[in-house]
Amino acid sequence: MNLSRRAYLGGMGAAFGAGLLPRRAGAQVKPLPSLPSTMIWSVGDDDGPRYKEAQAIADAISKAHGTRIRLQPSERAFGRMEQLKERQVTLGLLGMEAFFAAEGLFSYVAPTWGPQDLRCLLGRMSSMSIVATEASGIRKPADLKGKRLARAPGNMALTYRLDAILDAAGISLKDLTLVDFASGNDALAALARGEVDCAGAIPTAGSARALEPIADSIFWIEFPGSDKDFWSKLQRTLPVLLPFTEDTGPGISKAAPKAIVGYRDPVATVYADAGELEMYAVTKAIADNFETYSQAMPILERWELPRSAGFPTTVPFHDGAIRFLKEKGVWTAEHQRWQDGVMRRSTRLRQGWAEMMAKEPAAKDADPAKLTELWAPRRAEILKAL
Repeated sequence: MNLSRRAYLGGMGAAFGAGLLPRRAGAQVKPLPSLPSTMIWSVGDDDGPRYKEAQAIADAISKAHGTRIRLQPSERAFGRMEQLKERQVTLGLLGMEAFFAAEGLFSYVAPTWGPQDLRCLLGRMSSMSIVATEASGIRKPADLKGKRLARAPGNMALTYRLDAILDAAGISLKDLTLVDFASGNDALAALARGEVDCAGAIPTAGSARALEPIADSIFWIEFPGSDKDFWSKLQRTLPVLLPFTEDTGPGISKAAPKAIVGYRDPVATVYADAGELEMYAVTKAIADNFETYSQAMPILERWELPRSAGFPTTVPFHDGAIRFLKEKGVWTAEHQRWQDGVMRRSTRLRQGWAEMMAKEPAAKDADPAKLTELWAPRRAEILKAL
């Protein structure tokens, strides 16, 4: 079914959500205090599974509470962050772009950006690792040396995680034969054709469908949580990553799960100044309607509490979300310790950026390369001091 980018959920729920959610006989709309009557959510492109995932959640909320939710697609991660920054959307279902924006990295090293004061509500687990052809003989990180690794530099999030994993595993890019592709889809298609030996991949992503024809002849490198040295190195570089046991994807199943690298994506993301009561209501609506949308797609099972309220995540939790999670008995002392630490990190990064922009006369007019030269050492000093 082809869905209009401008179609509204709720008022057009029958057309918009047909085939995704079961209809409940006699179901009545129950208004939820402080929940906006209309919302716009920034999501991935409307041809992908992320859009359908958001569609199922939004449709359930619409049917339960009468809220009209429009999904605003964007193929570009930076475009989704722009929509949120310009307050064109209520929230963004974001991935690593939220982390990059909060940290002041890559495209967000610009006079009009810098570290952003972002918060999360809930987010589901995703995962990735390095997948190799059986014929390559790759079974562990050390086996990667000298092999042909497919990369997709245009997919900044995937490439950043992949490079961090390789570095933590003691593998330099110089140890590999790098083969660049325009997208992750193209990289995995090349792997399926045997043109490369290995690639970074997300087992549950749409791009992983390219591996289904060779699912019986691929190998996922595992990174178990018991490897303390690896995880210590990796989390110093990317604190949003954590050990995760994946049970879905080509060559992976509940009977044969893989211990790989986990992270939360998508994450319902807002700015810190979003209203507490409103964000409490949005969090409650996502969580309390889980049973309605959870059967629409297998991946939606991961939105169940307390799984969707775990940490680390890309940014700190919003006060409204914390209020709801405390009511549910989900918020723990461990949550609070993590929250306090990531809030200190966020605050210091934003302070450091503001100080740099005030003290460096050329910063306001600097091009991205020059601004990165100014910011990178300051950012490194801030993080070292934490």
